[in-house]
Amino acid sequence: MEGNKKKKLDATLLVLVILLVLTGLVLLYSTSTYNGRVKFHDPAYYFKKQLFATALGFLVLYVVAGIDYHIVARFATPLYIISMLLSLAVLLFGDEYNGSKRWLSLGPLSFQPSEFAKVAVILFLAYHISKYKGKMTSIWFMASVMLAVLPIVGLVGTNNLSTAIIILGIGVILIFVSNPKYMQFIGIGGAGIAFITVFLSLESYRLERLAVWRDPESYDKGFQTIQGLYAIGSGGIFGKGLGSSLQKLGFVPEAQNDMIFSIICEETGLIGAILLMLIFSFLIWRLMVIATHAPDLLGSLIASGIMGHMAIQVILNIAVVTNTIPNTGITLPFVSYGGTSVLFLLGEMGLALAVSRYEKQEFL
Repeated sequence: MEGNKKKKLDATLLVLVILLVLTGLVLLYSTSTYNGRVKFHDPAYYFKKQLFATALGFLVLYVVAGIDYHIVARFATPLYIISMLLSLAVLLFGDEYNGSKRWLSLGPLSFQPSEFAKVAVILFLAYHISKYKGKMTSIWFMASVMLAVLPIVGLVGTNNLSTAIIILGIGVILIFVSNPKYMQFIGIGGAGIAFITVFLSLESYRLERLAVWRDPESYDKGFQTIQGLYAIGSGGIFGKGLGSSLQKLGFVPEAQNDMIFSIICEETGLIGAILLMLIFSFLIWRLMVIATHAPDLLGSLIASGIMGHMAIQVILNIAVVTNTIPNTGITLPFVSYGGTSVLFLLGEMGLALAVSRYEKQEFL
C-alpha cells in the first residue's frame, strides 16, 4: 500500500464538497429565516446551528481523511453493533418531533442514530464483502449479506422508512459492484419488493401515504405536497430571487427540512435547480471515479457505498418534492437543515478522501 500512497487528497472532490456545503448554507439561510424569526425570534437560528455542525463536520472530515481506511474498516462490526443499539434506544426512549420518533438526546444535544447507521452499514458491508470476496459468486452469500443488514433496516424502518430504503439500496449497490453476475439480482429485487410491501402494510399511515400521493388534493395531509408544487411552478425559469419566496411563509411547513428543494425552485427557478443538481451529479461522478481507481476491493466498496448513499438520497428527495413518489420524509444532503446529517455526510466524504489517497494511478 505504501507504493500507492499519495501525499495530496483528491482536490476535485474536496472542492465539490466545499462548494456544495457553501451553497447549502446560503440556501438554508434564505429558506429558514421566516421560521427562525417566528419560532425563535432569530432569523439566523437554523443557519447558526447548521454552521456549527458544518464546522464540526469539516473537523471530522479532516481527521478521517488522514487515517488509512483499512484501519477504519477494522472497526466496522463494532460500529454496526453500536448503530443497532442506538436505533433500539430510539424505539425505547427516543424523542418525538412532528410525529416522528427519530432522535436521542444527550443533555442539550440531540442526534439521529439513523444517520450514523448509514455510515456503519457502508463500512460493515464493504469490510465483510471484501473479506469474503471469493464466495461472492454464491447466491447464498449474497442473501446472507442482505440478511445481515435486515436487523438495522427493521429497527430504523420502524420510525424512519426512508432511511431503511436507503440502507437496503446501499446493500444492493455494494453487492452489485462486487458481483460479476447480474441475473441473481432479479431474486434480490423480488425479495426486496416483497419486504417493502410487507413493511408498508404493517402500519396504516404508510398505506395512507400512497393514497395521498395519488390524489393529494383529496387529503389534508396532501397540503404540504400541493404547496411545494405551487412553489416549484411559481419559480419559473429564473426564480423570484433569494429571500423572495412566498411559500416559505408558513405555506410549506418546515420549509428548511424535507421540502427545501421546492423553495430553492421558487427562489432560483429552473436554472438554480439545475445548477444544484449538476453539483450533486459532479460529486457523485467523482465518487465513482475514486471507486474505480481504488487499489483494492475494500476501498472501491467504501467509495461505491458513499456514492450510492448520495445518489439514492438526492433522487428520493427530489422525487418526493415533485410528487413523483410518495412522501417519505427524506432530506436533501448538505442542503436541508440537520446537524447530525451534515456531520456524518462530511465524515463519509472524509472516508472517500482517505480512499483517494491510495489510488494506483493519477486521473483527471
